[in-house]
Amino acid sequence: MNRLLPGVIAMAAIVVASNILVQFLLLDGLLTWGAFTYPFAFLVTDLMNRIHGVAAARRVVLAGFVTGVICSLIGSRIMLEYGPAVSLRVAVGSGVAFLTAQMLDVTIFDRLRRGTWWRAPLVSTLVGSAVDTALFFTIAFSATITLFGPEADAAISWAWEGAPFLTFGAEMSLWISLAVADWMVKLTLAVIALIPFRALVRRLSPALA
Repeated sequence: MNRLLPGVIAMAAIVVASNILVQFLLLDGLLTWGAFTYPFAFLVTDLMNRIHGVAAARRVVLAGFVTGVICSLIGSRIMLEYGPAVSLRVAVGSGVAFLTAQMLDVTIFDRLRRGTWWRAPLVSTLVGSAVDTALFFTIAFSATITLFGPEADAAISWAWEGAPFLTFGAEMSLWISLAVADWMVKLTLAVIALIPFRALVRRLSPALA
């Protein structure tokens, strides 16, 4: 367990920080500061996978999932002027997206681990990030999802309002712009994260570099 502790701590710190920073908006609400911290969860998962293997990576993911659930429970108790800080749909979307995307990342990374050093972390993160974005924003904000009931829908109805796509394109539901902007940040950070990935693997496990 001691060998997993750094990964567990790092994953928990990223999840907690992202849950806090998501409250702070950028670019007129198109992004939040949390969009820049959350993608590094994939870096932690990939490092644990490369250095300690699939089982260790999955345990770290589960630790992050549990941390996220706790954050959502706390957030659901914090009442703001428009309702709870974390609505039911956002909490469910966040949990489903995180667990599905991170576990998919682990599987893809393992399949590609014997190739060129950058291939496994880049491909697994790109695919995982796309799945994460699609699941989270669809479950949390799409008007086509109605299983949560009218009260839960009302809490996120602002995301259905029409707005120019990415502030300059054709008008469409706001949540679509939010999803695309989030995905673009994840793509960018997936490439940038290759630098610390390579450096940390070389430092922590030179034989695998």
